[in-house]
Amino acid sequence: MLPWKLQQSHSGKGLQKVDEELAPLSAYLGVLGLTGITAYVGLTNIGDLKKGETLLVSGASGAVGSVVGQIGKIKGCNVVGIAGSNTKVDLMKGKFGFNKGINYKTTKDMKTAIKEACPNGVDVYFDNVGGEILDAALANINRYGRVINCGAISLYNKTETPTGPRHETILVKKSVKMQGFIVSDFQDQFEETTKQLGRWLQEGKLTYSETVKEGFDNIPNAFMGLFEGENEGKMVVKI
Repeated sequence: MLPWKLQQSHSGKGLQKVDEELAPLSAYLGVLGLTGITAYVGLTNIGDLKKGETLLVSGASGAVGSVVGQIGKIKGCNVVGIAGSNTKVDLMKGKFGFNKGINYKTTKDMKTAIKEACPNGVDVYFDNVGGEILDAALANINRYGRVINCGAISLYNKTETPTGPRHETILVKKSVKMQGFIVSDFQDQFEETTKQLGRWLQEGKLTYSETVKEGFDNIPNAFMGLFEGENEGKMVVKI
């Protein structure tokens, strides 16, 4: 939460002490940091994920989505991911253990693609992108389904307020819960969550990817690259 600076001066109050013996330091920016915590607290507090359910994840090869999918597999769920290239689909299935993947950039009909990938419907949808993919996911949501609104990156840079299908009928008819959150809502759970993620990492149940950009001056390019899907896993700048 500190500013982007080459040198920092801080009292240390409120900072997290990291353990380099548990994982490389950069892991505390990703799988053991806010992105990993975001995945865990969203699934746990809103998703109420149960064994045998179908979990659909957008932005699935990114820092949050890849952890979401792996937690889903740990909990015994059928996990389907959505990403923006065949390479990322292969990554989520090969490295992260997703059951199936959808490349939204080469898919003309997302509603049908999700239906085919999730023949028993979607029980929990972890949404990182919003927009038309959210519409397609809701068209396949099961009764008592849960939608976790973590991000809406497809809409962040829009200059006009977007419009789309009205979801109220689906939410009411199927008794669906849809809830947004920011990770700081669950700050009291951070310490225990990091411990759990660390245990899974040590046990080999959890892994991660990083896209590393070299040099402090590359911070703006790295940040903007997130909106073009240039990252696999966590985008990290090495100073």
